[in-house]
Amino acid sequence: MTRDSGHRGSPGEQAVLLAAGLADIAAGALGSALGAVRGLARRSDAAELVTEAERDLTARGRLVLDRYASAPPAHLEVLARHALARRAAESD
Repeated sequence: MTRDSGHRGSPGEQAVLLAAGLADIAAGALGSALGAVRGLARRSDAAELVTEAERDLTARGRLVLDRYASAPPAHLEVLARHALARRAAESD
């Protein structure tokens, strides 16, 4: 019951097909992730792996916050500093 891949349906039909495709990909990824979790649960060093993963995630979180949390200086403030520096250089 497949359609010709060259057939372009209505925008609503396209949206439904895209949503179904995304759902299929998500279901496959979820199945793979659950399989990996089951495999990790069988390991004897699972607690150590969880601790290491927690440390890694914490470090990544710090990097993200450092990258995005600090606001750049205000544009007008930068312009004012340049103007003051220029005036100071002209008066010397």
